[in-house]
Amino acid sequence: MGRMRRIWQPEIYYHVTMRGNNRQNIFLNDGDFALFFRALDYTYAKYPFTIIAYCLMNNHYHLLIRSPVEPLSNVMAILNKRYSEFYKRKYNYFGQLYETRYYASMVSDPISLLNVSSYIHQNPLNTTRELVGKMEDYNYSSYKYYYHQIKSAHPFLNTDLLPSLIASYPDIQPSDYCTYCENFRIHLEEKKSPLHQLMLT
Repeated sequence: MGRMRRIWQPEIYYHVTMRGNNRQNIFLNDGDFALFFRALDYTYAKYPFTIIAYCLMNNHYHLLIRSPVEPLSNVMAILNKRYSEFYKRKYNYFGQLYETRYYASMVSDPISLLNVSSYIHQNPLNTTRELVGKMEDYNYSSYKYYYHQIKSAHPFLNTDLLPSLIASYPDIQPSDYCTYCENFRIHLEEKKSPLHQLMLT
């Protein structure tokens, strides 16, 4: 039996995760992270997409992504194939780099976008051993662009949407997106989410 065709809605953001085969590391050093961004840029040139949050960890990555023109499965196929080719050439690696097909879940409402993006940005702090003391200190996450209010050199990253959601909902208590992320961390510490338990490394 063939694989089920993935549902794609061009107006919807998706939380995409991809993990190394047998949970092996797929990023070994700074150069590997740079190669992944090259793969993202290459894919974007073919099929434009928008990312509003990302975090690259040693053995997996998270993207909060929308593909308005091309089915997301096509975007992810190019991205994962391109990075896999980079990795295999660099390390003379044979075999399957990724554990399985990418995981994707639709994130359709504003509060879910805020929560999922906050979860993604919390990843460097929610490991067995914290990688950094503060979210803004992690180099391979989009959070630093929100925290320092600087523009990314990568055209696919949009840092306007999430802060605008905070401004559009006066019943949300935090005054800005970064405060929302910090409050979300407190919530996670009080009660670990099923999503966190699934992706904990």
